[in-house]
Amino acid sequence: MRPTEHGFVGPLAGELEEYIRFKASMGRHGATRVRVLRSFDRHCLEHGAVRLERGVVERWIAHRIDANPGGCRSWFSYIRDFGRWMRLAHDPDAYVLSDQWKAGSPRPTPYLLTDREAALFLRAAGTLESPSPWAWQSRAFFMLMACCGLRTREVRRLAVGHVDHKARSIDVVDSKAGRSRRLPVGDEVAAELLECDQRSRERFGDDRPAFFVTSTGNPVSPGMPGVVFRRVWTRAGLEWPQAGERPRPYDFRHRFAFANIERWTRDGVDVMAMLPYLAAYMGHAGIDSTLYYVHASPDFMDGYADLVADAERVVPETEEP
Repeated sequence: MRPTEHGFVGPLAGELEEYIRFKASMGRHGATRVRVLRSFDRHCLEHGAVRLERGVVERWIAHRIDANPGGCRSWFSYIRDFGRWMRLAHDPDAYVLSDQWKAGSPRPTPYLLTDREAALFLRAAGTLESPSPWAWQSRAFFMLMACCGLRTREVRRLAVGHVDHKARSIDVVDSKAGRSRRLPVGDEVAAELLECDQRSRERFGDDRPAFFVTSTGNPVSPGMPGVVFRRVWTRAGLEWPQAGERPRPYDFRHRFAFANIERWTRDGVDVMAMLPYLAAYMGHAGIDSTLYYVHASPDFMDGYADLVADAERVVPETEEP
């Protein structure tokens, strides 16, 4: 069989290709998704699997885990989503990866960004020299993570129409677990977003597919923010750690959470009363996920047990901040 456009060659190549095109039509252009599913495609070819069955999927997963026991397992979501799509599009009996495979997925330890590092980084992001849109969009991109606590993929997927310059707010649509939220932004972030949008409209017109784009006007790929982050870090004159934890864009989200809690603690604010608002702003289903972001901060280790114990008395709010 000749390879498909995305390189699938196994018995399920047609379905895999159709699925990738479906995701692309929804604005999901992920090279990682294709790479992971090619691995599954090769597994199906080697084992003659013509249907999406439990044994086929779980043997493939077990093989990948054995090859990299301590690695991140976020790729589980790709095969799970493919199974759901298969049920709707082709095979109502297709196997959807069980939730039990979520257990044990390791979370990377955050790099604790200091105030100095964050300030120098954001200043350098505004002076990045590049022929690509990152010359004018770097600071806006990373400010949304640093000042609003957005996930990297939420910033990548932000649509032009989801930024309301007049209301100074952004809409984060269909994020983790399908949750959406509207977030107010401060004056500095709003000004940066407006300037970025104006520069991008001058270059690409009014119909670009995402707020942040590549040189060709396409959505930013999952790996690109990390590449740009490293360039900005170097430009800021910050030393790159040679050992231990290394900074990533996502660490701005960690910093946003524990910086808010640190400020409330310093100001004598009831932290547990504020946590539901912070959880809603960050797009968490509950405060347990929010507490995760502060557990690695040395300033909070002594009081962390008390925070967790007090969590039982919190009545979650439904309003966003």
